[in-house]
Amino acid sequence: MLEIGERPWGKYYVLADEPNYKLKRIEVNPGQRLSYQYHHHRQEFWTIIEGEAVVVLNEIEHQLKYGESIHIPLGSKHRIENRSSEPVVFIEVQTGTYFGEDDIVRLDDDYER
Repeated sequence: MLEIGERPWGKYYVLADEPNYKLKRIEVNPGQRLSYQYHHHRQEFWTIIEGEAVVVLNEIEHQLKYGESIHIPLGSKHRIENRSSEPVVFIEVQTGTYFGEDDIVRLDDDYER
């Protein structure tokens, strides 16, 4: 692991951090969700590897389960929610020009960050 980040909703692991992409394994605890956000410098591609999730993409809900993926285009508003009693785990591939955590523009956040 290159980095492990503890968050109020769960945890992420940075598996690769290269000049042209970043790869993460993200765990979302039962009943938790990430902030509703967008990015200026990256797009993301999410693939569910454990559990079932609800992804909100530009105000539209998408139900995803094991093996299913969704593309988060640059500038799109998005969040992932775990409405179940089991953890949700997904792989996130970021591509773009910058991958820092400060490229998160939060529109709504349960944890007031």
